[in-house]
Amino acid sequence: MRETSNYIGGSFGTGTGPEQTVINPATGETIWTYRADEERSVAAALAAARDAFPGWSQATPADRSAALYALFGELEKVAEELAQAESAQTGKPIRLAREFDVPGTIDNVNFFAGAARTLPGHASAEYSGDHTSSIRRQAIGVVGSISPWNYPLQMAAWKILPAIAAGNTIVLKPAENTPLTSLMLAEACERAGFPAGVVNIVNGPGPLTGEAIVRSPLISMASFTGSTVVGRHVAGLAAPNGTRLHLELGGKAPFVVFDDADLDAAIQGAVAASLINTGQDCTAATRAYVHRSRYDDFVAGVAELMGKVRLGDPSDEDTDQGPLVSFKQRDKVAGMVERAITAGARAVTGGKAPGGELARGAYFEPTLVVDAEQKSEIVQEEVFGPVLAALPFDSDEEALELANDTPFGLAASAWTTNVYRAQEATRRIDAGTVWINDHIPIISEMPHGGMKASGYGKDMSTYSFEEYTQVKHVITEITGEPVKEWHRTIYRQR
Repeated sequence: MRETSNYIGGSFGTGTGPEQTVINPATGETIWTYRADEERSVAAALAAARDAFPGWSQATPADRSAALYALFGELEKVAEELAQAESAQTGKPIRLAREFDVPGTIDNVNFFAGAARTLPGHASAEYSGDHTSSIRRQAIGVVGSISPWNYPLQMAAWKILPAIAAGNTIVLKPAENTPLTSLMLAEACERAGFPAGVVNIVNGPGPLTGEAIVRSPLISMASFTGSTVVGRHVAGLAAPNGTRLHLELGGKAPFVVFDDADLDAAIQGAVAASLINTGQDCTAATRAYVHRSRYDDFVAGVAELMGKVRLGDPSDEDTDQGPLVSFKQRDKVAGMVERAITAGARAVTGGKAPGGELARGAYFEPTLVVDAEQKSEIVQEEVFGPVLAALPFDSDEEALELANDTPFGLAASAWTTNVYRAQEATRRIDAGTVWINDHIPIISEMPHGGMKASGYGKDMSTYSFEEYTQVKHVITEITGEPVKEWHRTIYRQR
């Protein structure tokens, strides 16, 4: 990758702000340094996006589709390099990067290349009898986006793709500690022949670079993925300009196991769904509610399987779980587990950072917590680490009430072999995604987004165009009569 820290108006460059470092969390070693983008370079990126907007928004859907298909081809060529960079900057196992992050991103590009030509709308019709009504779905303008550190490449794609497929231009700020694959994505956009200014990348801390984007009157929309606390701050920054917002915020996904569930499937699913990306996934299973008759067997099975998960070097194909993204994040997770234990909960397995060689990195053991109270921090707040809390329930009604008993509503799952119970769970649980007998899989064709404190708006799928377009009603009088019947409500003909 080039020695650069931003991509503005079709050119790579460097910021002039404070020096930032990218740390490999598996070793604590610095793998990249760059200078942050300050107000001046952010303004340049926004101006480049504004200047590119007329041409890009007026390009035919076929032209935008062709550019995205070209990007698809360029990313396929560098898939291994993307996986290696993603693993190095985040600490995620190379197997996850190769088999989930990178192919998922490339599939998203492929999907939006096709979706760019099929913006949905109502059929034209004469709803009033003497007028023809039709709908124009138009691009909004310049989008200012901020993506998180847990899935840097995928989240950058989720921000960029629907925005530009719909005809907008974009300025994206990745998380300051994981900028590498977003810059590699910009390189691929350049090779694919995107017009200058359509995609722009700036880098730096949220309070410096991110706030400069969100506060700017040059953006027509801000899109943010991150914690609920920061999302509320972003909303406050955008409010004075009346900037349109799309927020994908925190989660605390319930994992509900009914008494008729396939227990082995639930145990396998719980471990996979709670440990994916070292638990740093806003849809990860974090609260397992298990019918009391199956609870002890579930706890024993999960603890046994978690004990077999291999922590190690993320570049090793045999590693199941890498470190957390930073030592700060590891310490946050450790603190939450320690407070839960102090308050009376128990770690059946895990509960601490490993020693030995792994102490060099930001590792934390796969952890199963029991005996926590429903209102405790470990059950109510987002841990964002490899921690699952398990609690028993006695009735279906209690299970669904517990599932909804947090401020969050991003994702959930229900495990049952009863179709009626499954339908009731999908109807009653307040979450943007509800899985039945699985937890985590996502697909490009279907939307991702939350309810309640988990934000609003959708990523992926054609539903995301609702965020990145504005609907215009065009109404045309078709009779040619100069005097309309409705005129008499205003004045009488003399």
